[in-house]
Amino acid sequence: LRVADLRGTKLSGADLTGADLSEAKLHGADLSGADVSGADLSKADLSGTNLSGTNLSGADLSGADPIGANLTGANLTGANLSCANFIEADLTGADLRGANLSNANLHGVDLTDANLSNADLTGANLSCAKLSEADLSGANQCASFPR
Repeated sequence: LRVADLRGTKLSGADLTGADLSEAKLHGADLSGADVSGADLSKADLSGTNLSGTNLSGADLSGADPIGANLTGANLTGANLSCANFIEADLTGADLRGANLSNANLHGVDLTDANLSNADLTGANLSCAKLSEADLSGANQCASFPR
């Protein structure tokens, strides 16, 4: 599925464990409740994608573009999210424990009630991000909070 064009595809509840979706075009796709654990989504276009309740634990989303994506309640534990572009994405209640968010663009992201414990936020842009009730315990917080 590498470089596949899956724009607008309905994949809710699908088992995509360990799939190679690198550089795939998933704009507007529905992956809600899917199991995408350990998958390679590096440099994938995930803009406007519904990933609510999706299991993305251990997945590689480095350099991906989940701009405006719905990741409410998603499991992103131990995921590689480095250099990903999450502008205006909704990560309310997401589990990001131990995730690598180094140099990620989290501008305007809603992280309300998200668990970011032990996450790596080195160089991440958290300007205008909503962090109400977010758990940042043990997180590397060398992030940027420009206005």
